Amino acid sequence: MRKFILLAALLSATCLLSACGGESKQAEPTAEPGQTGAPEPAAPVPAARPASFGLCAMCHSDEAGRNGLGPSLFGVVGRQSGAVPGYSYSPAMKSANLSWDEAVIDRYLQDPRAVVPGTKMTFAGVKDAEKRAEIIAYLATLK
Repeated sequence: MRKFILLAALLSATCLLSACGGESKQAEPTAEPGQTGAPEPAAPVPAARPASFGLCAMCHSDEAGRNGLGPSLFGVVGRQSGAVPGYSYSPAMKSANLSWDEAVIDRYLQDPRAVVPGTKMTFAGVKDAEKRAEIIAYLATLK
């Protein structure tokens, strides 16, 4: 019992310490962009994963090449439906011939079975337009 309590205390302390990282400050540029010695502009930082994406994350990964119960959503914006290698799509999705632009994703998220009748995705949809917009904006950063 003492070993269990000690192990639990050690794990708790480790979790607390890992959450204590200080803010890192980036060096201020010393020259204007385009001048010799100027730092390269930072790559755009992907948007933080919105809480509303949790509805998707139950079945889908946002990492490239990592399928879950559903296919990876990395790079979904602009992709053709049924095109993730290694994922076993329903016949309905394979033949849907959709291009996942933002408008199509919005309609699909609202009611997947209406957009692709026969899809194996049993999700009822996201009725809140604001949540759909958050999800779509996040998906657009996954490139």
